[in-house]
Amino acid sequence: MSLCLLPLCNVAAEDYSVSEPMTLDTIEVVGRRRPSASASAVPLQTISRERAAVLGLDEVSEAVRRFSGVTLQDYGGIGGLKTVSVRGLGAKHTDVTYDGLSLTDAQSGQTDLSRFSLAGVDGITLSVGQPDEFFVPARNYARSSVLNIVTSRPQASASRRPYFSAMIKGASFGMFNPYLRYEQRVSRKVALTAEMDWLRADGAYAYTVPNVDTEHTGKRRNSDVDTRRAEANAFISFAHGRTLDAKFYYFDSRRGLPGSVVLYNDYSAERLHERNIFGQLRFRTALGQRFSLRADARFDYSLSRYADFRPNYPDGVRRENNTQNEAYISVGGLYRPFSQLEIMLSSDLTYNRLRNNLPECPLPERYTSQTVLAARLSDNRRRFTATASLLATLVSEHVGRGERPADRSRFSPAVALSWRVLSDHNLRLRASAKDAYRMPTFNDLYYSRIGNTGLRPERAWQFGAGLTWNGSPEALPFVTFAAFSADAYYNLVRDKIVAIPTLYIWKMMNIGRAAIAGIDVNASMEFALAKRWALQLEGNYSFCRAVDVTPDSRTWHHQMPYTPRHSGNASCTLRLPWFNLSYLVTAVGERWSMRQNVEANRMKAYTEQSVSAGRVFVFGQCRLGLRAELLNLAGTNYEVIRYYPMPGRSWRASLSIEF
Repeated sequence: MSLCLLPLCNVAAEDYSVSEPMTLDTIEVVGRRRPSASASAVPLQTISRERAAVLGLDEVSEAVRRFSGVTLQDYGGIGGLKTVSVRGLGAKHTDVTYDGLSLTDAQSGQTDLSRFSLAGVDGITLSVGQPDEFFVPARNYARSSVLNIVTSRPQASASRRPYFSAMIKGASFGMFNPYLRYEQRVSRKVALTAEMDWLRADGAYAYTVPNVDTEHTGKRRNSDVDTRRAEANAFISFAHGRTLDAKFYYFDSRRGLPGSVVLYNDYSAERLHERNIFGQLRFRTALGQRFSLRADARFDYSLSRYADFRPNYPDGVRRENNTQNEAYISVGGLYRPFSQLEIMLSSDLTYNRLRNNLPECPLPERYTSQTVLAARLSDNRRRFTATASLLATLVSEHVGRGERPADRSRFSPAVALSWRVLSDHNLRLRASAKDAYRMPTFNDLYYSRIGNTGLRPERAWQFGAGLTWNGSPEALPFVTFAAFSADAYYNLVRDKIVAIPTLYIWKMMNIGRAAIAGIDVNASMEFALAKRWALQLEGNYSFCRAVDVTPDSRTWHHQMPYTPRHSGNASCTLRLPWFNLSYLVTAVGERWSMRQNVEANRMKAYTEQSVSAGRVFVFGQCRLGLRAELLNLAGTNYEVIRYYPMPGRSWRASLSIEF
């Protein structure tokens, strides 16, 4: 925003009178609003770049793992697939956005978080139900939860001197990761950023898997990864508050897929080459004090080349190449008839296409239209806030060969309320309800032999209620800040898409139904121990009972696969004049690898611990950072996904410089 000081008025004082008005130069202040977890009408969790650095978090998946109600599905290794499920609904119900625009994969329906590094990220937010930001594209209102990755903007400075930051990371299993970032204000209204990083590792970590009364020890094979990522941004400010943000993103990854370890057999010769290129534009303008307009556009190109080398294939190798394209545009308007009411209308159009080298590929194309009408009402003091929305969706698909699915349409309402109980204390009650859904993916509809073009969208009704509080307790002067939140929820999923065996083959069907009930609790406290000494404690706990309630099901009231009933995180950070020291622990209760809750499918509970220490040195305009971490401190042997052992004890270190 811009801050302009008006001409100074004459001062009626004999010695200090001003004979002529004076006008000061315009001062530009650049910043980004931090979302308030306590004031939000829906459950909202955030982690900033500064907090992630203190805790020694290195990847987006590591930061997301700290949120309550989140189940991270990790296939192990540095380059392993990592997806996030929120409150037992599955990864396909989570909308992952990058600077506010959705990252979609029409083929699989889920986003791999291992593609992103925390080095260029300013913060991460997770909102359940409605998105935290009100004036956003329509498809941000479609999913059950929104995970928004917010990248760093240029430093707030009037100087046009270029700014550089660099980092080199090294770790166990041959990991080497250099990173470079460049920022510069070309003019008062134009700023540029660019960054790139390279990650390579052999991933050959040792593992131990139990087998009845014995244990088998081996070393992970075919787990190497070679990844390159680059990103460029332009931030342009026009007159009268108009802004244009442009982003270009490039990602290229070549890695081995280590596969599962079954009966001591860890052979794997699968290779995967992925390439993703996208560009996006975001335009914002205000038309007076009551009207605001926004427009977003995005184009995405994704390529994946899979190869499996085995002697039983005709040519010794099986290859599958997939290419996806997406074009997306969104326009919206915001109207404020008075200060307490905001009304928003946003409309999106999306085009998706899939091509692969399989002879039976139906060459699908999907056209999606989404329009949301939303309103937010609050009182003058923001003690009460109510948000309501209605999302209309129309989906039409076309195929080059075979049968095409029928057109689908749906209206999805949602409402969220927040009330600050006492005017002088930040204690709030909140409640929300939402009808969410997820479209069948291209794999669900068209995958060779098991696809079913008659599938309906998976529907999920979400209900939640909770309370939040934060402040500085007067009775405890040594506590500088404290925050607490507790939320209870109930989700009912209908038309769940599952694969079931038919007469000869498996087939995707709409027969599943799930009931999910749980509680998420978050707490944090910060203590002032002495001058420049501080202690920060954080913790969360989640209870999630996600059971199958499909009529006549053989797994009636069995817990859903890979959804623990009990899980939690805790961290302790000691800030000293010399360095910061952090301890983290993650605890996950027992889970089940299949829908049948029998002993053969039981997965043991586990606890993982890590410690990190870091120090920042300042030399004039140069900042030098050192950090060392010890991961899985106790060397725990555990699996997140059955037969995919995770690494044992390992180390990681980094050196960063900013100037």
